[in-house]
Amino acid sequence: MSDSVIEIDNLWKKYCLGAFGTGTLRHDFNRWWHRVRGKPDPYTKVGQVQKSEVRSRSLEPTSDLCPLTSEVPLGDDEIWALRGVSIEVKQGEILGIIGRNGAGKSTLLKILSRVTAPTSGEVRVKGRIASLLEVGTGFHPELTGRENIFLNGAILGMTKAEIWSKLDEIVAFAEIEKFLDTPVKRYSSGMYVRLAFAVAAHLEPEILLVDEVLAVGDAAFQKKCLGKMSDVAKQGRTVLFVSHNMAVVRKLCNGAILLDQGRKVLSGDTGVVLQKYVENGARTELIYKIPAPKEENPPGWAKTLTVEDSTGKPTFAIPVGQPWQVRVRFDIARTTESFIIALGLRTTEDFVLRTSWSEARDLEAGAYEAVFREESIFLGSGHYPIVIGLSTHERPFHYVENAGVLDIAGFAEGINLVRVSNVGVLLNPLRTEIRKV
Repeated sequence: MSDSVIEIDNLWKKYCLGAFGTGTLRHDFNRWWHRVRGKPDPYTKVGQVQKSEVRSRSLEPTSDLCPLTSEVPLGDDEIWALRGVSIEVKQGEILGIIGRNGAGKSTLLKILSRVTAPTSGEVRVKGRIASLLEVGTGFHPELTGRENIFLNGAILGMTKAEIWSKLDEIVAFAEIEKFLDTPVKRYSSGMYVRLAFAVAAHLEPEILLVDEVLAVGDAAFQKKCLGKMSDVAKQGRTVLFVSHNMAVVRKLCNGAILLDQGRKVLSGDTGVVLQKYVENGARTELIYKIPAPKEENPPGWAKTLTVEDSTGKPTFAIPVGQPWQVRVRFDIARTTESFIIALGLRTTEDFVLRTSWSEARDLEAGAYEAVFREESIFLGSGHYPIVIGLSTHERPFHYVENAGVLDIAGFAEGINLVRVSNVGVLLNPLRTEIRKV
């Protein structure tokens, strides 16, 4: 296994439509107990007897690796959630798992978490796993936040002293100090996710599995979580991250895998995999939805933003020197004598690179779009948050930081800049004359 911490070989997983079982050892035992008593399978559809039983088994580890294998034929009313998926994940890697709904992303994480077993194939894992799957998993609802922290630590094999040493850090990260001794069943979904992520990230598992649950938290907490996942990887631990937020995947992950209908389409460099996702028809996920303004009854509001190439095609990244444009769609609620829309670019350290704006007069109520174009962009490779502002001459009424992200990657054909490291943010070539004096 060398420096690999996860090896997945020809993994298949099927589900019976309408069945309640998950394919775990406990469910297999329950099926057997009902069968010997002459009762129907408890995990089939109501009023039906399953025609083809799904058996799964977990093998005892032969070393520090934990194989999971089982094989059965496909029966009626069954579907494949995963089809022959093979993956190898290295230590310290942050792997983004992307794909449409139903592609098999969450199923893959559930198998790695041992929530469910595969139908066929093999999974080898080295190290402790902490999982953050859908909201509601991992905690006992009747226990308090404090008790659940200790329970999860014990499951990971940590001593009480080790958990105590992390407790203050977990509570501060989750921002639930006042509610630490309240049963988690009384938590809001946001509080639940904050605590779940804090526990998973701070109890030092070798492997962290994170599903789309971070979408529940607010923007500030999401930013904090992404920073923590980056720190986890720098410590030599491994993160598998499922998300529909392509900008976050691009920024966070140093590798990605694309799933479609249970099959692996492509794996490798994040930018290449994301672009393949776009080509497969996922352009709608390149549209950034802009949060509504806090002001009540504003004159207007921005709705969506897309970064596009010169043909108007949404894209994840623009090469250096390539034409590009940003399309902002907005609504005007009532006739406005003066209207200004501004677009700004910043670095990830909040340094303002540029601001462009356009003014219109006497706009009637209705839906509009503004397109900001540039013939060639000369920014260094990186991620540049986009700021959107709507205002009149008298006052602003909708201002959004991080409304979208402009990714710069690689060089367009014909661009012959000297490619050295640490050249700075602005790459615009200056007119230079060299002469003998």
